[in-house]
Amino acid sequence: MKQRILIVGAGFAGMWSALSAARLLDQHNHNETEITVLAPQAELRIRPRFYEPNVHNMAAPLGELFDAVGVTFIKGSAEEIDVAAKQVAYRDANGVLASLAYDRLVLASGSKVWRPNLPGLEHAFDVDQIEEAVRLEQHINDLRKLPASPARNTLVVAGGGFTGIETATEMPARLRAALGADADVRVIVVDRGSKIGGAMGDGPQQLVAEASAELGVEWRLNSGVASVDADGVTLADGQRIEAKTVVWTVGVRASSLAEQVPGERDGQGRLHVDRNLKVLGQADVFATGDVAYAQVDDIGNYALMTCQHAIALGRSAGNNVAASLLGVEPIPYSQVKYVTCLDLGAWGAVFTEGWQREVKFVRDEGKRIKTEINSIWIYPPKADRAEALAAADPLIPVVA
Repeated sequence: MKQRILIVGAGFAGMWSALSAARLLDQHNHNETEITVLAPQAELRIRPRFYEPNVHNMAAPLGELFDAVGVTFIKGSAEEIDVAAKQVAYRDANGVLASLAYDRLVLASGSKVWRPNLPGLEHAFDVDQIEEAVRLEQHINDLRKLPASPARNTLVVAGGGFTGIETATEMPARLRAALGADADVRVIVVDRGSKIGGAMGDGPQQLVAEASAELGVEWRLNSGVASVDADGVTLADGQRIEAKTVVWTVGVRASSLAEQVPGERDGQGRLHVDRNLKVLGQADVFATGDVAYAQVDDIGNYALMTCQHAIALGRSAGNNVAASLLGVEPIPYSQVKYVTCLDLGAWGAVFTEGWQREVKFVRDEGKRIKTEINSIWIYPPKADRAEALAAADPLIPVVA
C-alpha cells in the first residue's frame, strides 16, 4: 500500500511543496509514495497582484502541471486536522464531508487579512482573496453610475503597510480610469504610524512620501479607523471622511487550520517549525508558507508572510517531507537573501536589498523589475516534467 504525502493548500508554498517532493522521489526512483494536494481549486492565485486592475486574470491553472509531475489533486476545503489519527476531514466540490489519511502532512493553507470586530467593517473591501479583489474592481467600475460627489471620488485605504501602500498608489489611476481622466479623485491612507510609509524603514520611507505627494495620495497619520459605513469612515479621533470606497489592508493572520495542530504559535498564528520545517513536537507534520514561523538564517531573522518566502519555504518543505519518508538527509531551510520591490503606481517602484532595505533601484528601473517579478518570476513553471522538477530544487535562490 502506497504511503501518502498530503499537502493542504495550492498557493505558492503548497504548489512548490508538491513539485519539490516529486523531485526528490523522482531522484530516488521511488514510486511507492503518493503526493496529494487538497485545495479549493487547482490554480495558483497570484495574490501579490490583487491590487492591480483586471484581477480576474490573475490565476494560473495547475492541473496540467500536477499531472506532468504525478501529483494527485483533490478539490475540496480542509475543515479538520486530526493529528493523532493522521487524517484530514474536508468538504468536497459537492459539499460532501470526506476524509484523507496521510503518512506525512504539509500544512500550506496560507493566511487571510485580519478583520477585527469593528463596527461596519462589512462595508470595506480588501485585496486579499481574488473574489474580494474582483468585487472591489466591479465596485470601482460602477462608481461612474453614481452622481458626482466628493464621496464618490474618494477612496480610503486602512493601513499603511506594504499592501496598503501598493494599493493606495495604484488607486488614483484606477479611479480616473473609471471616472474620467479629469476627475478630481482623492485617495487617503489612514495609518497608526507617525511617518508616511514608516513601516518600510528609513530608506524606502522617504521615497513613499515622495511618490505619495506626486500622485496626490494623502495620509492621516497617528490614527486608525473606528468604524466604517456605506458612506465613509470615522477615525479614532472622531474625524469623518466621506468615501464610497474603503479598502482594508491592516494585517494578516495564518490560516485557522494551524490552530488544530498542537504546537507553539507566534502572534500571527504561525506554527513554530525547526530548520527542516517540521512542526516542533510533531513527528509527521510540516508547516510552510504563511503558516510557518521559520528561521531564515543564523542571525535570527524569520520568514515574512510574502510570496518570496513562500516559494522557498515550499521547496524546502516538499524536499524535507519526502526525505523523511525516504530516510535521506533533509536540506535545512535557509533564505539569506531578502529583497523587496514596492510598487508605487505611476511613480514607479522601489527595489531594496537586505533586512535593512537598502535602496538599489527606483522609479522606472524599479518598475521594470517589479513588472518582471509580477508577470514572470512568481508564476508556475511550464507543465513539463523535467523543467518543473528542476525548478523545484530547494537550493535555488529566490528573488521575488
